[in-house]
Amino acid sequence: MPNKKMDKKALETYRKKLLEMKEQIIGDIKQKKQDTDKSQDDSSSDSGHALHMADVATDMYDREFNLGLASKDRELLNKIDEALLRIEEGTFGICLATGKPISKARLNAIPYAEYCLEYQESIENKTVR
Repeated sequence: MPNKKMDKKALETYRKKLLEMKEQIIGDIKQKKQDTDKSQDDSSSDSGHALHMADVATDMYDREFNLGLASKDRELLNKIDEALLRIEEGTFGICLATGKPISKARLNAIPYAEYCLEYQESIENKTVR
């Protein structure tokens, strides 16, 4: 089923948007790592003071929370990389499942979208049940 290809100007706009998102996420991951490393350094440098159990628990929660965020960031980075690859291959903006075009409004909101809105909704409806 032939699809009308997206023009080069639009593809370049999405490529720039995806690269900016990627740069932002990498910066966020680096910042979280620095924060986690600093937190560990701070807690180990307080060896002269007894740490309250609640402080230890809070530090552990913060580390685990940051690791969870970093994991989500890595998933998003993978989706962005896949979208950039689809731009190179000429398949960007085409639903991976149906082959139908993904709406410009959806791509503007989620430039790494893999599926058209209708298919994405059908996936989510099956998951909810």
